[in-house]
Amino acid sequence: MADYMPRLRRYYASYTVGFFAFVLMLAVLERYGMPPRWIGYSFLLLTIFLYATIGVLARTASVAEYYVAGRRVPAVFNGMATGADWMSSASFMGLAGTLYLSGHQGLAYVMGWTGGYVLVALLLAPYLRRFGQYTIPDFLAARYGGNQARLVGVLATILASFVYVVAQIYGVGLITSRFVGLQFEIGVFVGLAGILVCSFLGGMRAVTWTQVAQYAILIVAYLVPVTILSYQVTGIPLAQLTYGRVLQQVQVLEERIFDEPAEVEARRLFRERADAYHDRILTLPESLEEERRDLAARINTLKNDNAQMREVVALERQRRELPRNSEDARSYWETQMHQAAQRGAEPDHHTTAFPGQGESVDELARANFLSLVFCLMIGTAALPHVLTRYYTTPSVGDARRSVFWSLLFILALYLTAPAYAAFVKYEIYSHLVGSPIAQLPLWVSSWGKIGMVSIEDINGDGIVQLAELVLNPDVILLATPEIAGLPYVISGLVAAGALAAALSTADGLLLTIAGALSHDLYYKIYRPNATTQWRLVVSKSLLLVVAVLAATVASQKPATILFMVAWAFSLAGAALFPALILGVFWKRATHAGAVSGMLVGLLVTLYYMVRVHFDSIPWLRIQGIGMEPWLGIQSTAAGVWGVAAGFATIVVVSLLGKPPSRETQDFVESVRYPELDR
Repeated sequence: MADYMPRLRRYYASYTVGFFAFVLMLAVLERYGMPPRWIGYSFLLLTIFLYATIGVLARTASVAEYYVAGRRVPAVFNGMATGADWMSSASFMGLAGTLYLSGHQGLAYVMGWTGGYVLVALLLAPYLRRFGQYTIPDFLAARYGGNQARLVGVLATILASFVYVVAQIYGVGLITSRFVGLQFEIGVFVGLAGILVCSFLGGMRAVTWTQVAQYAILIVAYLVPVTILSYQVTGIPLAQLTYGRVLQQVQVLEERIFDEPAEVEARRLFRERADAYHDRILTLPESLEEERRDLAARINTLKNDNAQMREVVALERQRRELPRNSEDARSYWETQMHQAAQRGAEPDHHTTAFPGQGESVDELARANFLSLVFCLMIGTAALPHVLTRYYTTPSVGDARRSVFWSLLFILALYLTAPAYAAFVKYEIYSHLVGSPIAQLPLWVSSWGKIGMVSIEDINGDGIVQLAELVLNPDVILLATPEIAGLPYVISGLVAAGALAAALSTADGLLLTIAGALSHDLYYKIYRPNATTQWRLVVSKSLLLVVAVLAATVASQKPATILFMVAWAFSLAGAALFPALILGVFWKRATHAGAVSGMLVGLLVTLYYMVRVHFDSIPWLRIQGIGMEPWLGIQSTAAGVWGVAAGFATIVVVSLLGKPPSRETQDFVESVRYPELDR
């Protein structure tokens, strides 16, 4: 190991210097006229080529190398790999956007995710490394005995990891569609090819060394734009220290913009639109027929006037898009009503802790904030693809140090995300809001083509009001260089970083799913006598199938990145955290208790998540599928109910049954004292 570390440092130092040289070369070429699309292709092709090269060089046919990288990854490099594995599209792309849109409320993600690593360091990582083996279901089977605990662990691992990987592939599609010009659905599958090169050939060994390389790219890509922006605005290139000053300027701009007569008028018109949709819904089906007759009359009036043909075409399209029946109309109009009401509501100040009107609303916002922090912490401590990383270190001591390095590398990004939100909001308020619609910057139309930005001049004054602007949170970070007027090479760099974040996490997740299916299901239960070669063939085949299935789901754009990731954390936390914690720290926990607790936690979370999320989809609510949230807790924090139910079930069922055998209790003792590891 002593000779191993200097060699690794030299390799990755050379790699990082080479990447900087590549970026500088593209910057020079852009200055001499290199087209932006070529810059995008250069970043995409080079980074995927680098990852593929590492994947090919690290290919292996060894089971230990494939599943846990031979247990010889040094702590600092495992920390970098874990950081890349952890900083997914949600952290890289979604976090800054969520903080931009929701201000203080978005800090729940920062607090929950960083706090979760404290739980990992204190409660799980050293004990799982002491146990050894390959997967989380391995530990559940050894601790509780029998295949049922393993099977439920496999189910929870697959479900949480699949939701998570869909979010990553969605991010890949978003990046390729904007920066390379590919159609979103095609971009999803192009990115999938880059994901598969690493995990398919070399398993955890290839994924680990690829993730170290990806961390170097993503952290540089994340820090460079906001550092330049900080220097432009404040004269100091330390965004993490200067964004407080910018937030004060944002607050001054909010005081002015929110109360401007044109802004107040725009919000009033959106509220009137919401009221109009509400009236239409109340008078269905007559209102739908009246809408059809009105459109037909307007079209007939304008058809003989050639000067109005463009308006006729627009009205014809509007008539074709009308709902076909009352049920569809109710669903569509309710969606439009909610969107208009949201745009017509009084905007919240960025630094307001728990925005709302009245004490009950404030308390509801606070409850959702704390519930989300809780779910993200618990989910972090139970995510299989994160916990598996600590199987790869040489010893228990290295596992502990690895958590420290992981948190340090992750903090480099998390301490910067609030700065992004502050600086981008300052740029939007200063240079976009209040500007003529006829002179909009190019980035608005570029991102508008893929549905991430929209402006509607509802009051017809030709000026952009804040209420008329809609930004998808996933676009904030990717568009920052364009919003700030930076060279396109910086945009390409950010895209490369976002791609690295999505690919690194997707690699780890796909490997975790394939490992659960091939190792825990196929090898441990179905064919214990399978050869090493055949086990790897099955793992790679299943990895390919799962990857294609996840890409197919992602191409349907099921939800925003951060929503999908929050669901994955709730599922992992509710299903696995109680069984893992009680399995390590409570000898009395039994097989029946663990199995029933994992199932109850998973089912309660799924039930709540699906029903509450469907309540936000009007036609599903009409069918009685949706339901009102319990105590106002949103679906992103569904795990708060599942974790409580899981803990209670394990404790009650375990106390009602016979205590575990002496052998099981001795196993708990051996895991509990990792300092005896040699």
